[in-house]
Amino acid sequence: MTLQEPIGQHVQSKDFMVGYLEALSLVERLHRLLLDVIKDEFERVGVLEINAVQALLLFNIGDNEVTAGELKSRGYYQGSNVSYNLKKLVEMGYMHHQRCEIDRRSVRVRLTEQGRKIRDVVGDLFSRHADGLKEKGVLGQDGVAEITTSLKRMERYWTDQIRYIY
Repeated sequence: MTLQEPIGQHVQSKDFMVGYLEALSLVERLHRLLLDVIKDEFERVGVLEINAVQALLLFNIGDNEVTAGELKSRGYYQGSNVSYNLKKLVEMGYMHHQRCEIDRRSVRVRLTEQGRKIRDVVGDLFSRHADGLKEKGVLGQDGVAEITTSLKRMERYWTDQIRYIY
């Protein structure tokens, strides 16, 4: 073993850490940018009463009937903000709600016609973006698959950290 090997390993470890922190920062910025893109689209089409988080919530629910707990367990949303946003969306007429027959404490929600229209606006926006990414050569099928695979591995690793370390 030479002196260079441990130093080389340290440099590689430091380089990996720099790359990891850059990736974390990028994920955070991309999420905020996604919300801004959705907000801009809703301003463009004249929908001002719901925010980007609520629009994304409607999109993610889609045609499903779910509880707030199911949305949290699927990893879409955290804590009380999902309950708050679901309540607001029900009040504004974007969602129906109904108490579960089995567990009366739990409320199931699904989109109304108005909510499905919002879901479709977000879906159309994402479809236009996907087409634009391909047409402009920004990202192809292989690139999307590689990003998705890497992010799923990261998600699995973080989930394991939460479940098994704490």
